[in-house]
Amino acid sequence: MDCKYIFLNGELVEAEQAKLHVSDLSIQRGYGIFDFLKTIDFHPVFIDDYLNRFYNSAAAMHLNIPIDRVALKAQIRLMIEKNGIANSGIKLILTGGYSPNGYTLAQQANFTMVQSPLVLDPNTFKKGLSLLSHNFQRQEPEVKTIDYLQAIKNWHKIVEQGADDFLYHQNSQVRECPRANVFMIKGNTVYTPKTAILRGITRSKVLGLKPDRLEIIEKDFELRDLAAADEAFVTVTTKNICPILRLDGQAIKNGEIGPITQQLNQLLQNLIVEDIQSKKGFNFLQ
Repeated sequence: MDCKYIFLNGELVEAEQAKLHVSDLSIQRGYGIFDFLKTIDFHPVFIDDYLNRFYNSAAAMHLNIPIDRVALKAQIRLMIEKNGIANSGIKLILTGGYSPNGYTLAQQANFTMVQSPLVLDPNTFKKGLSLLSHNFQRQEPEVKTIDYLQAIKNWHKIVEQGADDFLYHQNSQVRECPRANVFMIKGNTVYTPKTAILRGITRSKVLGLKPDRLEIIEKDFELRDLAAADEAFVTVTTKNICPILRLDGQAIKNGEIGPITQQLNQLLQNLIVEDIQSKKGFNFLQ
């Protein structure tokens, strides 16, 4: 079922009626932020973590969210109820508003939320990912902006080389993927970059895991370290943990999913189940 209703500047409107004027700074200059959370069985998973990041991104970009958190949660609940989509992605988008000159921020930002069905391939984890390295450092890396110019502009390279996504690095220092954080495993230590990245919510949940005989730390590493890793994976809202099996056409280790990646994936799945069961239905407002 497609999205029937969209939240736009304080009210739910029918999807085909949701419109922004061309003077909006997201159109004029690409100025805006967003966040993205998922619902499972109508429950928005880890909602408070995503809203924390959304409000932090807005503050960093000098944008005012025209609704407080309690009211925003109520609007999210209403949209879920009205659309009736059990498993979905909800995108919160905040733009620079209707600029008087196409350059300066408007007094009032435009705020919209869009819900869409989330249909996942059950074989995604087993398939793993093939990544293509790309030397690029995002602007304002700790802010979830709407700027995906590099990935979209160069996507033909992904298609041509049969890869799944880019791996951004800055002069060989691994950063992140356009839509995911990166982890590598060497021995009994799990590493994830800490410099100039977006701190993903799924990433934070993995960092908080306490697996036996494993240490999970934030520490920068290079492309050559990742290529020589025992295992590697990405974290992302839609796919949770997904193994990295190839980098620039070369297999990582033996090109198979390792036991630590599988263990962490199961622990993360358990966390998600706990979140859903602890706030079943729409009790997340409490």
